[in-house]
Amino acid sequence: MRKKRNEMFQLNDKQKKQLSSEIKAHYLDVRGEEIGMIEEQQLIELFCEKLAPIVYNKALDDSMYWLKEQASNLESDYYMLYKNVL
Repeated sequence: MRKKRNEMFQLNDKQKKQLSSEIKAHYLDVRGEEIGMIEEQQLIELFCEKLAPIVYNKALDDSMYWLKEQASNLESDYYMLYKNVL
C-alpha cells in the first residue's frame, strides 16, 4: 500500500521535539531572536512538506548511483573469474 505524500514525512514526537530544539537554538544563535512554539511548528511543517521530499529524492538518486557503481564493479569482477583458454 502506497502512503499519501503528506503521510510520508511524519515525524514522531521525539523527532519533533529534537527538531524544535534545533530550530530554536539556530534562531537564537544566528539571528539573536527567540521564536515561539507556533513558529517552530510552522517551520517543521514547512520542512516536512517542501524540503523533505527534495532531500528524500536526492537520497534515492544517490542510492541509485551507488547501486549502479556496485553493479558495474560486480560485472567486471565476474569477468575476471574467466580462465584463459587457448
